[in-house]
Amino acid sequence: MKTFQDKVLSLVKKIPKGKVSTYKAVGKALRRRGQVYRAVGRALKENIYPVAIPCHRVVCSDGSIGGYSRGVRKKIALLKKEGVEVKKNKVVDFKKKLFTFF
Repeated sequence: MKTFQDKVLSLVKKIPKGKVSTYKAVGKALRRRGQVYRAVGRALKENIYPVAIPCHRVVCSDGSIGGYSRGVRKKIALLKKEGVEVKKNKVVDFKKKLFTFF
Protein backbone atom coordinates (compact mmCIF):
# COMPACT_ATOMS: atom_id res chain seq x y z
CA MET A 1 0.00 0.00 0.00
CA LYS A 2 1.32 3.44 -0.92
CA THR A 3 1.94 5.98 1.78
CA PHE A 4 0.68 9.55 1.56
CA GLN A 5 4.20 10.65 0.59
CA ASP A 6 4.40 8.01 -2.14
CA LYS A 7 1.11 9.25 -3.58
CA VAL A 8 2.27 12.89 -3.48
CA LEU A 9 5.59 12.09 -5.17
CA SER A 10 3.85 9.99 -7.80
CA LEU A 11 1.62 12.93 -8.74
CA VAL A 12 4.49 15.41 -8.75
CA LYS A 13 6.33 13.25 -11.31
CA LYS A 14 3.50 14.04 -13.73
CA ILE A 15 4.19 17.80 -13.78
CA PRO A 16 5.97 18.44 -17.09
CA LYS A 17 9.08 20.58 -17.52
CA GLY A 18 8.18 24.20 -18.03
CA LYS A 19 5.05 23.92 -15.89
CA VAL A 20 4.25 24.28 -12.21
CA SER A 21 1.46 23.08 -10.00
CA THR A 22 0.38 24.05 -6.51
CA TYR A 23 0.41 22.37 -3.14
CA LYS A 24 -3.37 22.75 -3.12
CA ALA A 25 -3.84 21.19 -6.58
CA VAL A 26 -1.75 18.17 -5.56
CA GLY A 27 -3.87 17.83 -2.42
CA LYS A 28 -7.10 18.04 -4.42
CA ALA A 29 -5.83 15.40 -6.85
CA LEU A 30 -5.40 13.14 -3.82
CA ARG A 31 -9.05 13.85 -2.98
CA ARG A 32 -8.11 15.24 0.41
CA ARG A 33 -9.89 18.11 2.14
CA GLY A 34 -8.92 20.82 4.56
CA GLN A 35 -5.41 22.15 4.82
CA VAL A 36 -3.90 19.26 2.88
CA TYR A 37 -1.47 21.65 1.21
CA ARG A 38 0.56 21.65 4.44
CA ALA A 39 0.79 17.86 4.37
CA VAL A 40 1.79 17.99 0.70
CA GLY A 41 4.55 20.47 1.59
CA ARG A 42 5.82 18.20 4.36
CA ALA A 43 5.80 15.19 2.03
CA LEU A 44 7.80 17.13 -0.56
CA LYS A 45 10.26 18.33 2.07
CA GLU A 46 11.04 14.67 2.83
CA ASN A 47 11.65 13.85 -0.87
CA ILE A 48 15.07 12.19 -0.98
CA TYR A 49 15.29 12.61 -4.79
CA PRO A 50 14.51 16.33 -5.14
CA VAL A 51 15.60 16.73 -8.78
CA ALA A 52 14.52 13.33 -10.12
CA ILE A 53 11.12 13.81 -8.48
CA PRO A 54 10.58 17.45 -9.41
CA CYS A 55 9.16 18.91 -6.21
CA HIS A 56 10.65 22.24 -7.31
CA ARG A 57 7.70 22.46 -9.73
CA VAL A 58 5.23 22.82 -6.86
CA VAL A 59 4.49 26.39 -5.78
CA CYS A 60 1.93 28.30 -3.73
CA SER A 61 -1.57 29.00 -5.09
CA ASP A 62 -0.75 32.66 -5.69
CA GLY A 63 2.29 31.80 -7.82
CA SER A 64 4.84 32.55 -5.12
CA ILE A 65 7.71 30.11 -4.91
CA GLY A 66 7.24 28.61 -1.46
CA GLY A 67 9.98 26.54 0.11
CA TYR A 68 12.46 23.97 -1.12
CA SER A 69 14.69 21.50 0.70
CA ARG A 70 17.75 22.77 -1.15
CA GLY A 71 16.85 26.44 -0.73
CA VAL A 72 14.69 28.89 -2.62
CA ARG A 73 17.55 30.07 -4.84
CA LYS A 74 18.11 26.52 -6.06
CA LYS A 75 14.37 26.11 -6.70
CA ILE A 76 14.29 29.30 -8.76
CA ALA A 77 17.40 28.21 -10.70
CA LEU A 78 15.83 24.84 -11.53
CA LEU A 79 12.58 26.48 -12.65
CA LYS A 80 14.43 29.01 -14.81
CA LYS A 81 16.46 26.20 -16.39
CA GLU A 82 13.15 24.58 -17.37
CA GLY A 83 11.75 27.79 -18.89
CA VAL A 84 9.72 29.06 -15.95
CA GLU A 85 10.48 32.73 -15.37
CA VAL A 86 10.49 33.95 -11.79
CA LYS A 87 10.46 37.59 -10.69
CA LYS A 88 10.26 38.81 -7.11
CA ASN A 89 9.82 35.19 -5.98
CA LYS A 90 6.70 34.70 -8.11
CA VAL A 91 6.13 32.71 -11.30
CA VAL A 92 5.67 35.03 -14.27
CA ASP A 93 2.52 34.21 -16.29
CA PHE A 94 1.51 31.87 -13.50
CA LYS A 95 -1.86 30.87 -15.00
CA LYS A 96 -0.21 29.94 -18.32
CA LYS A 97 2.39 27.82 -16.53
CA LEU A 98 -0.11 26.12 -14.21
CA PHE A 99 -0.54 22.34 -14.53
CA THR A 100 -3.54 20.73 -12.83
CA PHE A 101 -4.26 17.70 -15.03
CA PHE A 102 -3.38 14.88 -12.66
